[in-house]
Amino acid sequence: MANALPTISASGNGLQRYMDEIRKFPMLEPQQEYMLAKRFAEHDDTEAAHQLVTSHLRLVAKIAMGYRGYGLPIGEVMSEGNVGLMQAVKKFDPEKGFRLATYAMWWIKASIQEYVLRSWSLVKMGTTANQKRLFFNLRKLKGKLKALEDGDLKHENVTKIANTLGVSEEEVRSMNQRLSGDASLNAPIKAAEGESGQWQDWLVDESESQESMLIKQDELEVRREMLTDALDVLNEREQRIFVARRLSEDPLTLEQLSGEFDISRERVRQIEVRAFEKVQKAMVGAAKELAKPVAQIAVH
Repeated sequence: MANALPTISASGNGLQRYMDEIRKFPMLEPQQEYMLAKRFAEHDDTEAAHQLVTSHLRLVAKIAMGYRGYGLPIGEVMSEGNVGLMQAVKKFDPEKGFRLATYAMWWIKASIQEYVLRSWSLVKMGTTANQKRLFFNLRKLKGKLKALEDGDLKHENVTKIANTLGVSEEEVRSMNQRLSGDASLNAPIKAAEGESGQWQDWLVDESESQESMLIKQDELEVRREMLTDALDVLNEREQRIFVARRLSEDPLTLEQLSGEFDISRERVRQIEVRAFEKVQKAMVGAAKELAKPVAQIAVH
């Protein structure tokens, strides 16, 4: 699949040519998408997989454009997003009843964000979920507060951002300083009397072990699959409302869905709550089933 995909050239208008090229790939109707996904899942039909990937390259481009503020080559960002898209196509189950775009969006974002965290700076930006959320949302929130040009954030803005993202004010200040620009790791530093060196000599590798990262990656994949399976407990209307309200990048409003289904906003809200409870119950049940083999091994 990857070899046949369009690429962005290094020339000045390479991005525009790439966008023009991917617009030539037709969007798929639901039945077309279903049949292609079945062909790939059941017969390992690479041509079907290629059509699924190319028809969603515009989705990757749209998501990738949201990460332009990190100063990375947009071609590489899109390439990483395409890797996530291809992973989604491999994992996609057409029998679950929802569209590939809904499923692929999470894989695309995860692949791009991992690339940004790896590449944006040699100095680790943060390892916890809160720090990563802060890293990816600080610029957007600063923009809303009209503080993008500020060096050190005003105290009231620090407080607003910390409350919005559920992190400490100190974490906000620290991340803002890091995002204000990278210092050279080869810059000289005076450590103590009679001692000198470079910044890189004093950096401590606080990254997780490879084993821990693989375990977390496996856990995330299991959760994704559990959520996908849990959606089966919903009927068509419940699934549409749940996905549109809880899983979409730009959630629809109660008003929009009430018009789509010709029901009141309160009824949409009730269906959303009920669907969430069903999915939550299904995922809890799946987690218990998953834990049974472990418990049996412990007993024996």
